Amino acid sequence: MKKLLLLIFFGISQIFFAQADCATALAVCGNSNITYSPTGYGSIKELVNSGSCIDATGEHNSIWYKITIATGGTLTFDLVPNNPDADYDWAIFGPNVNCGALGSPIRCNAATVIGPGPATGLNMTSTITNALGGSLTPYCKYMDVLPGQTYYLFIDNWVSSTSSTTAPFSLTWGGTATLASPFTDPALQPYPFIPPGVPAANPADPKEVVICTNPAVFDFSTLSAGILNGNPHFSVSYHMSQNDALTGNNAITVPTTVNTTSVYYYSISYTDPTNPNSPLNQCKQIGTFKFRDGKITAKNATLTQCNNNNAGTAVFDLTTADVIADPTVTKKYYNTLSDLNAGINEITNPSAFTSAEATIYVKVISTFGCTAVAQITLKFHPVVVVTDATLRSCAIEGTPSLGSFNLTVASVTTQTGAGKKYYPSVADAVNQTNEIVTPSPYTAPDGVVYVRVSNAQGCYNIAKITLVVIPPVYSTVLKDKIICVEDRTTLDAGPGFNGYEWSTGATTQSITNVGVGTYWVKLKTGDCTVVQNVKVYPSEQPVVSSIEISNTTVTVFVIGGTPPYKYSMDNINWQDSNEFNNVKRGDATIFVKDSYDCDPIEISIVVPNLVNVITPNGDGYNDFIDYSALANKTNFVMNIFDRYGNMIFQMDKFSGYKWEGTSKGGVKVPTGNYWYSVSWNENDKLSTPVKYSGWIVVKNRD
Repeated sequence: MKKLLLLIFFGISQIFFAQADCATALAVCGNSNITYSPTGYGSIKELVNSGSCIDATGEHNSIWYKITIATGGTLTFDLVPNNPDADYDWAIFGPNVNCGALGSPIRCNAATVIGPGPATGLNMTSTITNALGGSLTPYCKYMDVLPGQTYYLFIDNWVSSTSSTTAPFSLTWGGTATLASPFTDPALQPYPFIPPGVPAANPADPKEVVICTNPAVFDFSTLSAGILNGNPHFSVSYHMSQNDALTGNNAITVPTTVNTTSVYYYSISYTDPTNPNSPLNQCKQIGTFKFRDGKITAKNATLTQCNNNNAGTAVFDLTTADVIADPTVTKKYYNTLSDLNAGINEITNPSAFTSAEATIYVKVISTFGCTAVAQITLKFHPVVVVTDATLRSCAIEGTPSLGSFNLTVASVTTQTGAGKKYYPSVADAVNQTNEIVTPSPYTAPDGVVYVRVSNAQGCYNIAKITLVVIPPVYSTVLKDKIICVEDRTTLDAGPGFNGYEWSTGATTQSITNVGVGTYWVKLKTGDCTVVQNVKVYPSEQPVVSSIEISNTTVTVFVIGGTPPYKYSMDNINWQDSNEFNNVKRGDATIFVKDSYDCDPIEISIVVPNLVNVITPNGDGYNDFIDYSALANKTNFVMNIFDRYGNMIFQMDKFSGYKWEGTSKGGVKVPTGNYWYSVSWNENDKLSTPVKYSGWIVVKNRD
């Protein structure tokens, strides 16, 4: 049949305290194996004169057991001594008898069975129910048992009680019946009992309950709920010995000093809520455990971070502090020891803890609840020392607001091996965004850039580089000039420069004998050089726009150049007026110059010799006006007007540049005064227009 173990924790066998009288018989709970070594007998020799097979010899080293049947069937057992001198006899009384009236045993065996090896008991093949002393029949016939029946089993080691020979025996149950036990009935024990503690290094050793100090004062009752695991009607007591655990004596009821060397016992008991006298109430299940020293030790640690940009704080990962090697522990961090002791103000972001240099306290908690305290010192790496710098750059020619800088030469640190990266703003330098990837050449106006200076530990500081664009310095006295095209002049850049270099090759402050043209000079101020251009322009020549001649008066009209103008007809005598009077008839030259007093321009003119009266009567005298002598003039034309302003005739190449006192139709005009206007362009390069006007008298006689 199925063997049910009474003791299930770590293979511990049940060893019972001597219960040598029927009245104090130990309950057999379930079909679990029993190992015991009886010594002596009880206060009453109940087997003497009992009518059993062993009443003649009485009791020597004995033990009584009470058996309750759970399910009916056949019942057998094997009783095996383990000592060569042991000689075990036994008797069974029942069913349902009282200790004071046991009656004769229903099975009895006093056969000579000396161990170890030989066994006695009940089996399924024997047919006898009684074997007297000296018999060589160790086994009796099995018993048919019914549920609820109780039986008493008496076992005695026949050796003298005064002998030193005692021997344990093992008792193993068989057959189809089962023995009552609250520990094997799932209706009474629905959940498994859980041994306290954790496995020992040697799995055969008792489990170990971890204590944080050794020795320690321990409250055993804290283990009870875990052992019972919610099973109702069971209780646990704790003892210093196995016998006490079996009998329930000397229970540990108050917190007690424990150590890690002793073995401690717990005893699980059942109380039938409906029957306080139930034999099940006498069943016990015991187990052993020891205590393990679980004390943990934490060590102080130091975390070092960068005090970047002299912020005064850094972000520390407190969880990386090497305070203990055990990865299973729990750690809690506090700013002060008093907070740690009080369990308040815990640091909730230990992996990203922003702090100045400080001391942090960590409480280390093992999986068994043992604690240790360590200090974490927060320190900064040496600060990256930087200084602000200024860079100056000459203005870029053509874009004077910009300079070309080499940021890498800015002296912002003296630390060897420092790394540098450049950014347009402090925020960019902190966040490492928008890096200036080409620090040389770096074109920029006046302003600032920032350099992130890093050391080997990855710490950084930020320095400011001020950028100064040196504005171009030009000569304030060197100006464009206007001179007569035939003149020469001096160009002077003025004093105050460190060097001069002219387009002519001269290196002096000024250059002389310079004609019309374009020149440049390189002016050096400090380390900067600018190129200043200067032009010498020819003065604009005045232009005679027209000339009007009225009889002997010549009026000259001039444009361009730079007034005031001077006028002359001999290039010697000059006048401010543009009008010349009493000019002789014939060819003449007009000279004009402006305020630059350059070589004058000259215009050749003709003052016509006009006839003021004609008598077109065919007598050969003053019959017509003849200007054919001016036919070579460009655009020559003469218009005749009556006194009402009506043009009556035009002299041109078609009329042969002559007028005979007729109208357009060839009809002679009446005697009278007529006006005329003569115009042409001189045959010079400017085609100077000339206009001559006057009056004429026509006398027609038929």
